[in-house]
Amino acid sequence: MSGLYVPLAGPDGTRTDHAENVLAPNPSEMTLEGTNTWVIGTTDVVVVDPGPDDESHLCRVAEHIGGRRVTEILLTHGHHDHSGGARRFAELVGAPVRALDPRHTLGAEGLSDGDVIEVGGLELRVYGTPGHSFDSLCFWLPADRAMLTGDTVLGRGTTVIAHDGNLADYLRSLDLLRATAEELEAETLLPGHGPALADPVFALDGYLAHRRQRLDQIRAARAAGARTPREIVEIVYADVDQALWHAAEMSVRAQLDYLDRL
Repeated sequence: MSGLYVPLAGPDGTRTDHAENVLAPNPSEMTLEGTNTWVIGTTDVVVVDPGPDDESHLCRVAEHIGGRRVTEILLTHGHHDHSGGARRFAELVGAPVRALDPRHTLGAEGLSDGDVIEVGGLELRVYGTPGHSFDSLCFWLPADRAMLTGDTVLGRGTTVIAHDGNLADYLRSLDLLRATAEELEAETLLPGHGPALADPVFALDGYLAHRRQRLDQIRAARAAGARTPREIVEIVYADVDQALWHAAEMSVRAQLDYLDRL
């Protein structure tokens, strides 16, 4: 899948006119180079996904912000690599935390599809995009024609359907993002992991095509006699590093659930 995408720049230091990335030091097979913490705004800012509970990273984000005021902390979803440091970061900068899942909000109302956040003359529009997780959100930054995608679209590779996600929801979210990117003439995707992407419609078309291909491969594996998720992974993901097979098995379970409900 990586050949389908055109990255704008390396992760840490990636920026648009009004969005800057500070990369968390949590690289892994699942998080790529690490979690992207996005600082949005100029004089006043919002921070999207403060990242894991890592004091050095949270302090580095606060130092990067400098004398600017943090009005709100926003979460694309509640997975620990995005939200784990939210409470501590809120203490550091004196700002509330907003999320779709009320378990992750702190001192503020939650977030929902259609909300508009204003910061220093800028807008962030909230899009509900469940699928990777039940509480996944994306944020549209009209001033930069950029969509912050969390884990719904990554800068490299493909998204895992997590234990709290759903493939049918995810496919609907991809369709929504694809239509929205075309309608709004989006120029950039700013993901939760990996580099920014310069051709949103192309990237989303690639994601949708990949999902259709994987579903066809799983149907074929089942027809050939594979029954368990592990057996299917060994066939369909044979060319994938085995370190990623546990994640692949999670996605296979989600795809089997989807196929069984058709």
